[in-house]
Amino acid sequence: MAAAIELKRSIIPACDMDDLKQFEKLVKEVDGVDGIGAYKIGFELGLKYGLPAVVKAARKHTKKPIIYDHQKAGTDVPFTGEKFAKVCREAGVDIVILFPQAGPETEREWIKACRKEGLGVIVGGEMTHNGYLKADGGFLLDDAPQRMYEIAIENGVTGFVVPGNKPEKIGRYKALFESKGIKPVLYSPGLVSQGGNISDSGKAAGENWHAIVGRALYEAKNRKKAAEEMCSQLG
Repeated sequence: MAAAIELKRSIIPACDMDDLKQFEKLVKEVDGVDGIGAYKIGFELGLKYGLPAVVKAARKHTKKPIIYDHQKAGTDVPFTGEKFAKVCREAGVDIVILFPQAGPETEREWIKACRKEGLGVIVGGEMTHNGYLKADGGFLLDDAPQRMYEIAIENGVTGFVVPGNKPEKIGRYKALFESKGIKPVLYSPGLVSQGGNISDSGKAAGENWHAIVGRALYEAKNRKKAAEEMCSQLG
């Protein structure tokens, strides 16, 4: 079974860079900081170097979980979930993030496939940017994120991506999860560079929360110091 994040609260570096050596350097520099819980890798590293090579580079310096965010996985036909899950498992990925915008059938099958391969599953619904939901000029119905989250809960998921720059939404979704009888683990991008405040979002999220931070960390002149400062804001 995939490794889980040991900390109830942590900073997760979003390693959205396109240089494998810089990625490895980042992991080496911040892995010893108390409060770093995992590493999130995305399509830039994955497509350029291949997931196995990226995971191998990280494993030189960390035993913490590797989260793969395909940006966005879960948006294809249902049967392709098995192929995605197998690739991630064979690469050594521990946890995957799904944003099931292709509908409930795909969501159910992708969750099932990922869990069958022993991967941890985090499901996202609402994103951080403008123009996402219909009320804001986007394509998706306003209740679409809630429906994605509810189907995830029905299929045994307890980890969810919620927008870190919208603390009022974090609180609303947290209440939804708890009303379904689960103790959610929340993950929030949209912090610092996208306007979200770690302390404010953490207050809305509750006990089990992980702040996903990208540019503000990996573009810092002193990454270790930046990581320490961010971790100190977790509360």
